[in-house]
Amino acid sequence: MRKRHFYSHLVEFESIYVALQEVQLSSQEREHLVSVAESSLHHVVMDAILSELSEGDKKTFLKHLAGNNHEKIWEFLNGKVNKIEDKIKKAAEELKKELHRDIKKRKFKAK
Repeated sequence: MRKRHFYSHLVEFESIYVALQEVQLSSQEREHLVSVAESSLHHVVMDAILSELSEGDKKTFLKHLAGNNHEKIWEFLNGKVNKIEDKIKKAAEELKKELHRDIKKRKFKAK
C-alpha cells in the first residue's frame, strides 16, 4: 500500500499488486486498478469498524482518524470493540478473495 493507514500492519495487499502485474494492462490502467483496489480496501475496513461503533463512538473514532494518531486510534478501538483486529483482517481477506477472482477472470478473458 502506498499510503500508510492505521490498519496497514494488519492487511497484506502485496498479492493483489502481484496479480495485477500478471494481467496485460497499460501502466495507466494498472495504476487505476491499484487505486480502486486500495480505495475498496479502505472502505471495507472503515465499514467493518463503523458498523461496530455507536453514533457517539463513531464521532470520536473519526476525530482520532482525522488526527492521524495511530496509537490513539488503536487504543480507542481496542477499548470499544472486542477483537477489532480480527474483524478488520476478516473483512480485508474477503475483499482480497473477491479481487483475486475478478483479476483471474480478467486474465482468462485476455487470452
